[in-house]
Amino acid sequence: MRHNKKFNHLGRTASHRASMLSNMACSLIKHKRINTTLQKAKALRTYVEPLITKSKNDTTASRRLVFSELKDKYAVTELFKNISEKIADRPGGYTRIIKTGHRLGDNAEMCFIELVDYDENMAKTAAKKSTRTRRSRKSTKAEAPVEEAPATETPAEETKE
Repeated sequence: MRHNKKFNHLGRTASHRASMLSNMACSLIKHKRINTTLQKAKALRTYVEPLITKSKNDTTASRRLVFSELKDKYAVTELFKNISEKIADRPGGYTRIIKTGHRLGDNAEMCFIELVDYDENMAKTAAKKSTRTRRSRKSTKAEAPVEEAPATETPAEETKE
């Protein structure tokens, strides 16, 4: 029986899965946003959020614990210096998953996974979005026709003088 075994194996062996999640976590920490499949993103979220929580407490022990998982000293430095400052007051929920549709080749669900406090691009696109209506403008044009005044001089006549 497989009671309480809800772990997604992602079609990989344990060592391959651990390496893949470690590499994806390093990429997420370095680039702040990565594009991947939905199932990998959900597995990555459960992998990386405890590491980010450990980075709030900048001690030698917590650095060693995080390094034992990530095995990339540049990612660990980035996590403890820059990311831990931004998420210091956040109680959890450090990542966001945004679905982007299906992949063309195999129809896999694709998504972005990003760090919540590093969403400058998302804030800009949300501000640019404007509301559009599909109403026709026939009634306004029929009520107030705009007449143009005839031009008295053309630019060609001005250059001759």
